[in-house]
Amino acid sequence: MKRLTDFLAAILGLIIAFPVMMVIAIVIRRTSFGPAFFVQTRVGLHEKPFKCLKFRTMAFGTPDVASHDAATAWITPLGKRLRLYKLDELPQLINVLKGDMSLVGPRPCLPQQSEVISERRKLAVFDVRPGITGIAQLAGIDMSEPDRLAVADRAYIDNQSILGDLAILARTVLGGGTGDAASKLP
Repeated sequence: MKRLTDFLAAILGLIIAFPVMMVIAIVIRRTSFGPAFFVQTRVGLHEKPFKCLKFRTMAFGTPDVASHDAATAWITPLGKRLRLYKLDELPQLINVLKGDMSLVGPRPCLPQQSEVISERRKLAVFDVRPGITGIAQLAGIDMSEPDRLAVADRAYIDNQSILGDLAILARTVLGGGTGDAASKLP
């Protein structure tokens, strides 16, 4: 049921968001050198790698690191705004459509994040598709806290429901999570 809901919501989301996504892509291309999209290998369901799509928020050519390891100087001015409103995640609706991701679930980690992978493996977090948003993200827990992250991810898995997912999506859209994100802007 979750996969069907994700699939239908991704189609609807892409139809609704398409004009916004086109504008974002054009503005990224006009305000900084490089492609509008950023493609990064992430760890998915059953630890299978997949190509995760995002709008590019950092200067072209920056190192391929986790968000919490990225220098703030690498983030473009537009990228700061896209991250604040989570608009950089919109292309992941394509990942949901393809079946690589779910709308809600544990955020996908990078293959080189061995501590995160190890902690998630212990708690069978890779038994579900990763999500565009999740309970750990809303709680402000990132990949720099592997054990805490895995526990939050497992709690989501153990208690997931359609109503719970709708609540997480609503909180995400309304700006939940990331702590005091607005204060991080210049």
